[in-house]
Amino acid sequence: MNFNLCSFIATKVKIVTLATSIFKATYKMKVDQVSKRLQVLAISETLAMAQKSRELRSQGFDIIDLSLGEPDFNTPEHIKEAGVEAIRQNFTHYSPVPGYLDLRQAIVTKMKRDSGLDFTADQVVVSNGAKQSIGNVLLSTVDPGDEVIMPAPYWVSYPEIIKMAEGKAVVVNAGIEQNFKITAGQLEAAITPKTRAFLFSSPSNPTGEIYSRSELSELAAVFEKHPQILIISDEIYECINYDGKHQSITQFEPIRDRVAIINGVSKGYAMTGWRIGYMVGPLWLAIACQKLQGHYTSGASSIAQKASIAGLIGDQSAIKIMVAEFKSRRDLVVKRLSAIPGVRTNNPPGAFYVLPDVTAFIGKSDGQTLIASETDLVLYLLHEAHVAMVSGSAFGAPGCIRISFSTSQENINKAIDRIAGALSRLK
Repeated sequence: MNFNLCSFIATKVKIVTLATSIFKATYKMKVDQVSKRLQVLAISETLAMAQKSRELRSQGFDIIDLSLGEPDFNTPEHIKEAGVEAIRQNFTHYSPVPGYLDLRQAIVTKMKRDSGLDFTADQVVVSNGAKQSIGNVLLSTVDPGDEVIMPAPYWVSYPEIIKMAEGKAVVVNAGIEQNFKITAGQLEAAITPKTRAFLFSSPSNPTGEIYSRSELSELAAVFEKHPQILIISDEIYECINYDGKHQSITQFEPIRDRVAIINGVSKGYAMTGWRIGYMVGPLWLAIACQKLQGHYTSGASSIAQKASIAGLIGDQSAIKIMVAEFKSRRDLVVKRLSAIPGVRTNNPPGAFYVLPDVTAFIGKSDGQTLIASETDLVLYLLHEAHVAMVSGSAFGAPGCIRISFSTSQENINKAIDRIAGALSRLK
């Protein structure tokens, strides 16, 4: 092979270190020229692995990429047409900082239709993706030293955004034995006088798990006793739910005025490249986020906003088609992984991820490569099976690997055949 991945495995070079070195070499960066704020941030391992997969594929390797969380569907036609019409109608100028009023009203309509929640348009701030919406909220509310409670497994960018806000991430662990969901008792034990916020996702990236109404009710009862805590509820995977109606923690009246809902059109409407996310929350927070956003990005794309209206209040049938296919893939992935000796997996009721526990393979070897961690295993599978996945440590879940099943069932079957073969050689 002309790709020297074996040496990386032998020296246990982690993907994030590799990505950082590439970044520095490309831009000829010197550490002392970069702000301390940037120095403490980790490179996104999901993006790093996706980049490495593309590089290998360009070199002629048949890589099956199960690393990146992006629907493999195209944006529905009626949404694309709305974007084209926006261009024809000359919506090509600066948009209002919080978003066009008709889009914010569409979001209010969607919240009432899907969750039975009443908001006004001035409680909505539209941003350049849900990631910016999360950043807006944390940068608007967290001071240096403030604590933000974060259940693990968590999305890879959560701790890094907290760092940017100069806050402290307080991690509460939940393993596969409890379906990767924390309990009210764990939440209560993590709260201190410094706790400023609670940040979580349901459905979850990376686990696909969903908090039930009763589980959310128990968490809400804890928050009732601690009025200083802002709850940030990341609901970007709301539409991808296999088992029933979406449940938002915002439904509980005693804490409603302290919940920031994060959502967007990327996942549910296959609009990742359109970059439209939004925050819905108390008016004071919307005003704060608007003030912040006005200074560093201003309004989101005018054309993408107009297209998003068609997605939110137009024909919803494309969502049902996507969800049905994702559910079939979920069933296939869980069935195939469960048949591999040593792999333990959950059965995710939402999103398009599964987070199998692979601790049974740590300490094993194929005679050449010693698997000392799940990161070593991810690299081994990339080298031996040509399948790209992401180390669980990136999500606060050591001993696990994240698999995205946002690809065809043919690719899934081929990938798991390869994975099973490579794992069988570890003794």
